[in-house]
Amino acid sequence: MSLDGKVAIVTGAGAGLGRAEALALARAGANIVVNDVSDGAAAVVAEIEEFGAKAVAVAGDISDAAVAGELVGTAVQRFGGLHVVVNNAGVLRDRMLFKMTEQEWDDVIRVHLRGHFLLSRNAAAHWRDEYKQTGSTYGSLINTASEAFLLGAAGQPNYAAAKAGIAALTVSTARALGRMGVRANAICPRARTAMTEEVFGPAPEIGVDPLSTDHVAPLVAYLAGPAAQAISGQVFVVHSGMIALMAAPVVEQRFDTGGPLWTEDELAGTVGAYFAQRDPERNFASTELLSLP
Repeated sequence: MSLDGKVAIVTGAGAGLGRAEALALARAGANIVVNDVSDGAAAVVAEIEEFGAKAVAVAGDISDAAVAGELVGTAVQRFGGLHVVVNNAGVLRDRMLFKMTEQEWDDVIRVHLRGHFLLSRNAAAHWRDEYKQTGSTYGSLINTASEAFLLGAAGQPNYAAAKAGIAALTVSTARALGRMGVRANAICPRARTAMTEEVFGPAPEIGVDPLSTDHVAPLVAYLAGPAAQAISGQVFVVHSGMIALMAAPVVEQRFDTGGPLWTEDELAGTVGAYFAQRDPERNFASTELLSLP
């Protein structure tokens, strides 16, 4: 899991999960570009430097194209390259669909999905240029999705949509960059942070917190390293000492018309008849996730 000589960017790393990920990558030997909209990034840089690793803070909103450009530029100019990107920054604007404002929708899509896109695009362009010049490159992109998209969280239509987009972006990235040796994976972490404190509540006073960010950070460090070279285009759910590899959607049932075009009676006798015998509560959501301990 050594990341000696590698350079990583971690967004949203001023606190919570991003901080834990940045520290884990630094402990594995990587130099870190720490990004956050708050001044917490500077404090995390100081933490990293305390145990002898190198880091630099770049403050700013990751949905700003200039900030995304500065992050890659800083990695290359300050540390001589870029090898790992962890897209973690995010915001919440939870509300039921019928009450959600356009601003609440736009804010979440902008920070999560646009933010992932901007930094991923810039990193991909860097790796492509490096590959064209040298014939080889090293890249590991780790995106942050959420169980919200897998479960269809009712009070988070903006967040669920953004995280579904991130999962699709991850698979597309893995396919586009795989021939260069670049990997892309997504994690769906369940962790107690400032962003989720209203959802999960306070940590237990005794014992290891099952929702500690320390359950997630080791997987991120592993996926960043050479030992995970065979892993790309995957989506993992991770929390409480458990990692679940998610399967792609499967075809449950196929319906074929017996004529040149579907008729109403034929649809009722095939599609309608199938659903008449099916659990009405069952839908596209991966509800079995809720049964995982």
